[in-house]
Amino acid sequence: MTIRIAVVDDHPMIRAGLGAVIALESDMQLVGDAANGQQAIELFRETHPDVMLMDINMPVMDGVDAIRAIMSEATDDASVAAPRIIVLTVYAGDDDIHRALDAGAAGYLLKDMVGGQVIDAVRAAARGEQVIPTVVAAQLAEFGARVSLTARELEVLTMIARGLRNREIANEIGRTEETVKMHVKSVLAKLGVVDRTEAVAVALERGIIHTS
Repeated sequence: MTIRIAVVDDHPMIRAGLGAVIALESDMQLVGDAANGQQAIELFRETHPDVMLMDINMPVMDGVDAIRAIMSEATDDASVAAPRIIVLTVYAGDDDIHRALDAGAAGYLLKDMVGGQVIDAVRAAARGEQVIPTVVAAQLAEFGARVSLTARELEVLTMIARGLRNREIANEIGRTEETVKMHVKSVLAKLGVVDRTEAVAVALERGIIHTS
């Protein structure tokens, strides 16, 4: 059986490189590529690939939202088989991994993995296996339970990372400074840290927020 593959990444060189690796395999066929999450959804509708290699951080729509939309669309239409989606990204934070798997990803790879590992992962996913390399599993185990921030807490944390103080955050979200202080206190407690600087460092490490 030929495994039909779609590649989704906003970097042309990454797409070209993966295409070249796939072309060397007799049991694989590249059916198309896309540069963002919205294009990924359109590509899925047009080609119905068996496996999709999907980046997370992309313009227009990120990979996690695209995975969620594609899996939902496949679930709603019984005539369309859901693709096996493998995230291929530079982000190794446990929250990134959790979000991708919760959205319906069949696997999670890091971009520093060599071509052979990606090919093996594609074959495994096509067989119906979940692809979680040792380094990814270790990242999940290292941090333990997932941090669950509310939408408002995440918004406040993002503003803290931008360097805003409580009064500035209050002006941004239209709430009192006391309310912001409560949100900040809750964020620190959930992250298990003692100050704002440490909160940002931990949030970046775990993939809860990103700088780009």
